[in-house]
Amino acid sequence: MDQRTSEEFGIDSFTLMEIAGTKAADFILSETEPRSHGLFVCGKGNNAGDALVIARILSEKEYSVSIYFVDGSESLSPDTEKNVSLLKKLKGEISFLDQNEQIDYEIFDFIVDGMFGTGLNSDVRTPYKESIKSINNSGLITFSLDLPSGLHADTGRTMGISVKADYTISFGALKVGFYLNEGYDTAGEIVLCELPFPNQYRENAAYLIDEKWVNNVASSPKQRLHKYDGGVLYIIAGSEGLTGAATLAAQSAWATGIGAVILITPKALLNIYEKNLVQIIKKPIGNFDDSFFSEEHIPEVKAILTERPGKLLIGPGLGRDPKTVTFVQQLLSNCKKDVIIDADALYALSKQNNWEKPFDDTEWILTPHPGELNLLFGSKISDDFDRLIQTSKKAKESNVIIASKGFPGIIGTNTGDAYLTGYDTRVFSRAGFGDILSGKIAGFFLSTQNSKLAILKALIDGKTKLSKHLNSSDNIPEPIDLI
Repeated sequence: MDQRTSEEFGIDSFTLMEIAGTKAADFILSETEPRSHGLFVCGKGNNAGDALVIARILSEKEYSVSIYFVDGSESLSPDTEKNVSLLKKLKGEISFLDQNEQIDYEIFDFIVDGMFGTGLNSDVRTPYKESIKSINNSGLITFSLDLPSGLHADTGRTMGISVKADYTISFGALKVGFYLNEGYDTAGEIVLCELPFPNQYRENAAYLIDEKWVNNVASSPKQRLHKYDGGVLYIIAGSEGLTGAATLAAQSAWATGIGAVILITPKALLNIYEKNLVQIIKKPIGNFDDSFFSEEHIPEVKAILTERPGKLLIGPGLGRDPKTVTFVQQLLSNCKKDVIIDADALYALSKQNNWEKPFDDTEWILTPHPGELNLLFGSKISDDFDRLIQTSKKAKESNVIIASKGFPGIIGTNTGDAYLTGYDTRVFSRAGFGDILSGKIAGFFLSTQNSKLAILKALIDGKTKLSKHLNSSDNIPEPIDLI
């Protein structure tokens, strides 16, 4: 985008650098004490030029600035060389440190990291490796420009070693690497500085899930005339010893405000649900000694599913008995409802070679955790970047929506678009949270009639409830009920 804006559109690179540096300087001024002393650690490319623009502006604000070129000041990029000349014309407290000088970090108040930009594609080498170690050990507040030096912009992988920034000031666009692999724990707080890149040069790798945007596009559900108006949510879940998963999913779906949730259950488990799911309609199938689903239950289940229009959630706590696996496979192969497939139903699906959705006019939402994702894809996912690529590709090829649980959450869609959670989802990696999430997705799918929006609303709902819970007290919080 940067190169095309300069070469094709006609805004030269030096002007773009001036805009980027000015906006970054404004932010650094807001986060540091007046007349502070900043150390500007620079490479040879345009990332260093951005740092020098900031140094020039801060110097004019009576800051002390010290410039350190890690690998010497020879063979700098033209724009960086020009900014060195401008900086030397000023009369403020400006010093250029010798390349071989031992830096005393205790005399500085903050560091600006301007060593590498987005072009790094190999491991960091000497002398930059040693400088990054020193920055990380300094204890000083660190501002990285565009991305932390040593972090790969696309994959989020650390290239041997990376600056651990307190703030990353990202120019022109957010980098997908901020949210993958080591990116989240390396980039610190991310600050976007917009640049005048024309929209036709922008190519999105993914969309970042934003609470404000989701709430703006989510319309209020219409008033129901009766509990079945708008359809019902059917849930096929539970087996002996795993009734908690079905309970959590049903309660979570009910909490979204839909009119009716119908739990289809083996008859032997009915008494458990009668005690714990007062609001939920129960439909027992089979005999009183049936504690899990099997293929002989298919006609009875199909008859229930045709009683009313609605959506189907299948999977939480089903178990992996071979008879249950066959039940799931046969039911899904002929199901004409929109389906959310979770947990053990995903396992059953993965046991089919070349699984596919049977009808083009229905929607499938798959909600795998990392292990289930490997089984579904029939291959090992190497890291989060690979997960993003494979999830997006498989969702489009199979005409399904895949909500890949993990850190970050990744959503692949049948249109090829991908979505990422930009917040820490690791707190949700506990037993039961997956069942709660699938119930939320199913409930919002029924109420919004929009599969993508349902997943986004479910993720934001969980994040919002968790944030309120954690901020409600300075004490250690009690276990959170995300329902």
